[in-house]
Amino acid sequence: MAAGQLFSRNTQALFYNYKQLPIQRMLDFDFLCGRETPSVAGIITPGSEGFQKLFFGQEEIAIPVHSTIEAACKAHPTADVFINFASFRSAAASSMSALKQPTIRVVAIIAEGVPESDTRQLIAYARSNSKVIIGPATVGGIQAGAFKIGDTAGTIDNIVHCKLYRPGSVGFVSKSGGMSNELYNTIARVTDGIYEGIAIGGDVFPGSTLSDHILRFNNIPQVKMMVVLGELGGRDEYSLVEALKEGKVHKPVVAWVSGTCARLFKSEVQFGHAGAKSGGELESAQAKNQALREAGAVVPTSYESLEDAIKETFEKLVEEGKITPVSETKPPQIPEDLKVVIKNGRVRAPTHIISTISDDRGEEPSYAGVPMSTIVERGYGVGDVISLLWFKRSLPPYCTKFIEICIMLCADHGPCVSGAHNAIVTARAGKDLVSSLVSGLLTIGPRFGGAVDDAARYFKDAYDRGLTPYEFVEGMKKKGIRVPGIGHRIKRGDNKDRRVQLLQQYAYSHFPSTKYMDYAVQVETYTLSKANNLVLNVDGAIGSLFLDLLAGSGMFNKQEIDEIVEIGYLNGLFVLARSVGLIGHTFDQKRLKQPLYRHPWEDVLYTK
Repeated sequence: MAAGQLFSRNTQALFYNYKQLPIQRMLDFDFLCGRETPSVAGIITPGSEGFQKLFFGQEEIAIPVHSTIEAACKAHPTADVFINFASFRSAAASSMSALKQPTIRVVAIIAEGVPESDTRQLIAYARSNSKVIIGPATVGGIQAGAFKIGDTAGTIDNIVHCKLYRPGSVGFVSKSGGMSNELYNTIARVTDGIYEGIAIGGDVFPGSTLSDHILRFNNIPQVKMMVVLGELGGRDEYSLVEALKEGKVHKPVVAWVSGTCARLFKSEVQFGHAGAKSGGELESAQAKNQALREAGAVVPTSYESLEDAIKETFEKLVEEGKITPVSETKPPQIPEDLKVVIKNGRVRAPTHIISTISDDRGEEPSYAGVPMSTIVERGYGVGDVISLLWFKRSLPPYCTKFIEICIMLCADHGPCVSGAHNAIVTARAGKDLVSSLVSGLLTIGPRFGGAVDDAARYFKDAYDRGLTPYEFVEGMKKKGIRVPGIGHRIKRGDNKDRRVQLLQQYAYSHFPSTKYMDYAVQVETYTLSKANNLVLNVDGAIGSLFLDLLAGSGMFNKQEIDEIVEIGYLNGLFVLARSVGLIGHTFDQKRLKQPLYRHPWEDVLYTK
């Protein structure tokens, strides 16, 4: 390994297995350091492509998402760091794939528990191809003021507190990511801060060792002293001992190996990391500390004394003129996320949507304030749900039953009506369900099924103004307006629509008042005197009876009733009902595997 600096202010990474928070923390660190370009060049999410929106300071940016490692490396040839957030099950395969890319120089494996045999293969490949592995089981690494991996150093507040937004003079390496944060803080208190920090990971076989990074720090001119935090278990620290003895390290090294308390236990103890257990005296913290001390490292008598040892070493270098302490600079303020400041009550912001019918916050969704569990437990039906979502109140059972009857009676009227015909033709053209449904729905209007609101509007106006059927019909005729809800292409006075009769029977049996329906029947009597096909149709029946429902229930005032009719609630009932049939026709054609429809030419009048 050896060589020198791993990262710079221009380093860019590819991030494998999208995690919003670690990436955003990297970008916030970039902004804090004054980088001109984001350190995350691309994201790799197997099977997905597109972009992910994140923030670079106050500016929102779109980071490309690639489905494969190869595609990402090809698209971002200058990105030479691969940050792997895959699980322990797939981390080895994806890391090996990254190592085989010519553009990738450093691979950081975050997952812990990667099979040891897989890790050894990764290490062997990396060493034979002059590449660097950080991890597994690592939080990553950081070059102060330049680049950081994922969640290294924690929150922005901690990074600012540890002065990691600008480079110091200390190179730091540890097995533990959590203890790295502690040491970043300690080093910032008693020195001019970190230049570079690496957590090699706590697994038994780390991709790079403590000595690998110390020897590398030794070659970086800006690093004037090194701090090492080891732990009991394994023999990694002894490679550092040998390097010190052989004179390969020319800068002061302050070291401490944690785990001295292990001797207090009668049996072997497994500490936090897989590699943190002593396999004999040589692997004990005491033996390692003694060996490091004898090799020339500055080793305190306890962890509590480590801070003083670091301080004394730094101050000595300053006195010798080998370190010129870094002058402090004030980092820029990272903009806070809107949702955070709103939650903390520090800002107010207008909402963009108002919703009064449902709420999906909390334990369970609710319709008009009624929890979903209550709807199910009380056996509510479709009519009850419509009453909650459309009318924002629980209507009486006879009202919700009427709504359900309307849906059942209007669900379909055969394949020949315009809506069903359109849906059938579209389905036979090979289009999907939604396209077929929409093609049918788009035919609903004044001439097909869309007259319910108009029927209710005109019947209500005429009745409320006290017009006789004669005055109403003749007045509409003078205006050149057909009476909505009156007339049928097939039904006649002696063969009335059975659906209308069923609706009337239900209303006469259950509604407290049917004044609007009675008026509509009077209008029908008059229109039938003019033509036998001018019967009350289903639009007129639903429109007039819905007026009776709204007025007779006592739950709506005049203004609310007028608004319901004006907005188009009643046409909505026909749209909802007929959607059931249109979907059925679509499925029917697809099930029958019907070919593309072509209208027969003999059914067309060709004329000039």
